Amino acid sequence: MRRSPFVAGAVALLLALGACSSPRTPAPESASAPGEPTASRQDAGQVERTLASLRKVDDLPLYEMTYVGDYDPTVGTSVTAPPTPFGCSLFAALGDRDQPLFARNFDWEPNPALVLRTDPPDGYASVSMVDIRYLGVGDDPTGDRRLLNAPLLPFDGMNERGLAVGLANDDQASARPVPGRPLVGGVRVIRLVLDTAATVDEAIAVFERHNLDFGGGPPMHYLVADATGASAVVEFVDGTMRAEKGSGPWRALTNVPVIGVAEQRRRADRRYGVIAEELDRSGGVADARTALRLLDAVRQSHTRWSVTYHLRSGEMRVVTATRGGERRYQLPMS
Repeated sequence: MRRSPFVAGAVALLLALGACSSPRTPAPESASAPGEPTASRQDAGQVERTLASLRKVDDLPLYEMTYVGDYDPTVGTSVTAPPTPFGCSLFAALGDRDQPLFARNFDWEPNPALVLRTDPPDGYASVSMVDIRYLGVGDDPTGDRRLLNAPLLPFDGMNERGLAVGLANDDQASARPVPGRPLVGGVRVIRLVLDTAATVDEAIAVFERHNLDFGGGPPMHYLVADATGASAVVEFVDGTMRAEKGSGPWRALTNVPVIGVAEQRRRADRRYGVIAEELDRSGGVADARTALRLLDAVRQSHTRWSVTYHLRSGEMRVVTATRGGERRYQLPMS
């Protein structure tokens, strides 16, 4: 797998397990103690550099951090989530094949968030969002070694090959285990996709190789898109994983199932309908500014951040609930 040099910069990890979910309590992904830094494969110097890179950039509060060194994406942390309204709106605007764009609102508890940049030795570099409350840290996490688990809990992100993925709650989803496949949490699978998949087909294969654990927690469905303009929705229908590849210039996802559901029924969901109407009008073409305006049109009172990922240029833009202006990040693309 070809690696590109990684430029030091802002890194963040946004909302973690339980994001975009309905009022439930997610089950732990492992038996490790809550927030225990089990993921790190760093030496002492790499730990110091990682924690020293933490910087507060927004009063949400939103932080940036660059994770230096390696981690084990297969270990877990135990997390719980309080009851909360659910939400999340995602779309991929793919009408301009030179400027494909992935966008999402994350709607959840008023927790601190992190923009995380990672570059594992055996995986693709990526930038992602994490809700660091689920690492056990507070509003001021300075020096907290539990931040070393941040790579384990991305709720959306983009890698250096232009592959983006995000999740949302789907109350109708159920995942029946397939014998012989390893078990992975509904959020952790996003880390595996970002680290190993360059295309939508490869991302689907990651889902196919694993059993997803929704037990005791919010069931999920996923939107994936890549730099070629390909896209897919991944859902779990009657216990079975199904992927529906895109055939048009855009794809959208909120909190209602889409696979096997007529488009008219999908649009009965207000947020899906607003997104669909605008992307129909534009032919699936949206730059970052237009995408952020569309996300604002479907934001809710508990929307924590809005983010866009440009799948060719590697640009990421983030606007938080503070409305304090947009922040821009650049992921070097390979």
